[in-house]
Amino acid sequence: MIEERIRTEFSKWFKSRPLLIKAPGRINLLGEHVDYQQGVVMPAAIDRHFVLAMAAAADDKCNIFAADLEEGVSFSVNDLAPGEAWINYLMGVLDGFQRKGFSVRGVDCVLGSTIPAGAGLSSSAALCSGFAFGINELFGCGLDRTQLALIAQRAEHEFAEVRCGIMDQYASLWGSPDAVLVLDCRSLTHQTLNVNWGGYALLLIDTKVKHALASTEYNQRREACAQAVEILQRQLPGIKSLRDVRAADLLQHEQELEHDTFIKALYVVEEMARVNQAVDALKLSDLPAVGQLMTETHWGLSQAYEVSCDELDFLVSLAQEKPEWFLGARMMGGGFGGCTLNLVKLGDLDPIVKYMTNEFQRAFGRAPEFYPVRLSPGVHSVFF
Repeated sequence: MIEERIRTEFSKWFKSRPLLIKAPGRINLLGEHVDYQQGVVMPAAIDRHFVLAMAAAADDKCNIFAADLEEGVSFSVNDLAPGEAWINYLMGVLDGFQRKGFSVRGVDCVLGSTIPAGAGLSSSAALCSGFAFGINELFGCGLDRTQLALIAQRAEHEFAEVRCGIMDQYASLWGSPDAVLVLDCRSLTHQTLNVNWGGYALLLIDTKVKHALASTEYNQRREACAQAVEILQRQLPGIKSLRDVRAADLLQHEQELEHDTFIKALYVVEEMARVNQAVDALKLSDLPAVGQLMTETHWGLSQAYEVSCDELDFLVSLAQEKPEWFLGARMMGGGFGGCTLNLVKLGDLDPIVKYMTNEFQRAFGRAPEFYPVRLSPGVHSVFF
């Protein structure tokens, strides 16, 4: 049990009694690559977590031990600057509190995770969100979960140099068991939509292809969307983001946009429409309709937004060949690797795993990983 392992590891390094925090990763049912265009998305927290044991230090020194890496780092809260690897995320969170005027001391922290790294489940957002929650609790800052999500997002922007949207951090902090969030990324408000999965379940299939969100590809697509908005505003001055644009508007002004920019903007506009359809379908417990929308999203991400890869496309194609097992499948996360999210028949998990493993191994010479997931509460404290 990871909670016990992290608590035990903390006691080896430090004498104080820690606050123990669980910070979940997330899935996103529909609404991929629309959060940074102020769209509506459908994320949910899952039962894969970062666990952090945290205690306030007596001075300005932070002592952080990453149990999975068996690596420790120490630094002062008075000397925060982007550096290397995972510690950037924590420094960015501390910097965010300082910029809001909070005087935070150092912390002692041991952390570990059950979130597969590089699988598109937002492990970095879970880390930032959990650490922000801990700082808020330890030093009595009194920030709400949305404010913590914004601090966590800024940490990724400024210290990890990833221009992510707000969805991942928001989902980790606001997640609810057995429910997806219908998150409005413009107003930063959400509805909680309880889901009746019936005889179906969510299954993640990990290609083991590691994506690097910090690479230029993600930021290039974000820039393409911003460029489309800038050009469209000359003719449509009321728009603030692609959320305000209809497909008909894009088609009318297609010649004013570079072809690649037009295609990517059109994907975003169409994906926002799919989210609205999926919300209506879930309210009716129409899971086949949700599954169809998931698959449509995948091919939009693959062919228009160009963030898929051969392995992801292969898994989705296999799923489409087995409608008796799969209601829908799509790549999930930033792209270029990671997982597919699959809506599968609950009683058939064993034959699904066997079939997908054999076919994937035949095509790529290695086996994928499988993660059945359940929807989880957001970041919370755990007491022993």
